[in-house]
Amino acid sequence: MTYQEEFITFMVRSGVLTFGDFTTKSGRKTPYFINTGNYKTGAQAARLGDYYAACLQEHLPADTTALFGPAYKGIPLAVSAAASLYRNYGRDLPYCFMVGYQPQAGDVIAIVEDVVTAGTAVRESIALFQKVAPVKISSLFVSVDRMERGQGSCSTLDELRKEYGIAVHPIVTVRDIIQFLYERPIDGKVYIDHAMKERMEAYLRQYGAE
Repeated sequence: MTYQEEFITFMVRSGVLTFGDFTTKSGRKTPYFINTGNYKTGAQAARLGDYYAACLQEHLPADTTALFGPAYKGIPLAVSAAASLYRNYGRDLPYCFMVGYQPQAGDVIAIVEDVVTAGTAVRESIALFQKVAPVKISSLFVSVDRMERGQGSCSTLDELRKEYGIAVHPIVTVRDIIQFLYERPIDGKVYIDHAMKERMEAYLRQYGAE
């Protein structure tokens, strides 16, 4: 399997990616939910870092000088991703949040975050850096792109791309999830059957970005 397919399987087995009836903070009724708060063991943190590191290794700009994790969920992600990036690929980058590496003028920063909904944490991070040092925020790495509309007709991630010129790289998208899990059992259970696929497609037709 590709690392993206392994990551989808990992999310299901960790109870992070679930299917049913949920309501998002924005009030949208959704047939699937991603709760990264369900990662809670050292083994999960290590593997999660490996998946982020694989995505970073594939897409991280060569001139990147540090990884930044927005509070709160982004903090352990940046740490585990930095450790895995060094362990698996020999690339040693500083990480920072409220402690750790002190960003310097001219640094090129990549933000490591979980699932971006409204983009509030990312925007706050950019505003914070404007007060710390004249750095360039070059890229954003997230676990899943839900591919939903943000404040306008395009997705939140596309809004961030357009507003700040940031390159955005999800480990997987909701389309990747549908394609991989459709009628494919994980540990003997099919999570996306025909009925669930239709519900997810209907949700994307209603709330998906253009």
